Amino acid sequence: MTDVLFPSLSKETPDAEGILSTWFVGEGAAVTADQLIAEVQVDKVAADVLAPVAGVVHLLVEEEAVVSQGTPIARIE
Repeated sequence: MTDVLFPSLSKETPDAEGILSTWFVGEGAAVTADQLIAEVQVDKVAADVLAPVAGVVHLLVEEEAVVSQGTPIARIE
């Protein structure tokens, strides 16, 4: 099982919070490595989240949730 972490987009404040803007996959979806699975935002910076490995996604965070950088947002098994 591999955790997908909310990326660290703010180097000055590594514990800053952001928003999980959009999931591009649903619970239980099969994904490939490097597939786009989500978009996140910290302050005015948006970033894509790619699957680090291939497998089945288990979402841990809902869309529009406020999340600290480095927090697991999904698991892939």
